[in-house]
Amino acid sequence: MKTSQDLVKLGKTEIMITTVGVGTWSWGDRLVWGYGSSSYDDADIKEAFEVSLENGTNWFDTAEVYGIGKSEKFLGKFLPSASKEVLIATKFFPFPWRVCKQALLRSLKNSLKRLQINHIDLYQIHTPLGWWSKPKFVSVLADTVNAGLTRAVGVSNFDREKTKLANETLQTLGVPLASNQVEYSLFDRRIEKNGLLDYCHENDITVIAYSPLAKGMATGKYGPENPPSGPRKHMYPTEKLQAFQPLIALLKKLGAAHGKTPAQVALNWTICKGTVPIPGAKNANQAAENLGAMGWRLKPEEVVALDKASNLPV
Repeated sequence: MKTSQDLVKLGKTEIMITTVGVGTWSWGDRLVWGYGSSSYDDADIKEAFEVSLENGTNWFDTAEVYGIGKSEKFLGKFLPSASKEVLIATKFFPFPWRVCKQALLRSLKNSLKRLQINHIDLYQIHTPLGWWSKPKFVSVLADTVNAGLTRAVGVSNFDREKTKLANETLQTLGVPLASNQVEYSLFDRRIEKNGLLDYCHENDITVIAYSPLAKGMATGKYGPENPPSGPRKHMYPTEKLQAFQPLIALLKKLGAAHGKTPAQVALNWTICKGTVPIPGAKNANQAAENLGAMGWRLKPEEVVALDKASNLPV
């Protein structure tokens, strides 16, 4: 059940988001997640949406490139029948041919059409390709706020220096940089080591953690004898899966102590680190399990134990 400790401010804004959101990369994605195969279909996605709301979350993160627009379209279909207010975050992708600042505004308006809404709650630059981390391009984010198209703006996959530049650029325009969405999990702690996490904490920039379950590795389902299928099999070769086993064993042990699954423990760890995870959910069961990471906290000594066990090769 959601409690006050499960609501946090989005950066310096007044927007309150739950400490676990829902990532919708898999909603319509065939290449990585196998949408349309026997594993999950449209009905499963709709149930994932409904169960996510029933289990306490209040926001979903999508992007124009997820499923080539399908993810946004799914949300557009679901929102009118939502059981409560839903906050939406989406992202602009700086394709190489997008060389003018107006491209971002056009992209946002197209996302709004697919979502069937008049404004969103968080708009983000998906990655700092080309000129899109430079001040005159980042500054267009402020235009989207001033135009009433979004309530807050953020970036994604920006390193510490690019985040600092974006933050300072937007500050001069009176619009706070609300967030940076980056990969972060027990299996990938680079943002701790390169100073990005500390910078964001020091400047009230919310760190949104994508792939917080390391594309399923934190569930405990995979190992050297049972590797994941598809592209993930190449992302996590046998030697990596072998190195993960002590950490997975600890996740299972702590999960048993709290009456939680390994995935719920892994997500709670990211919350304890001051980040907001957005695990994906392809069906109702995954949605319910993910949201079970809210409403409780690991003990400080358990966080330390996980820190020690997760000193893994990137």
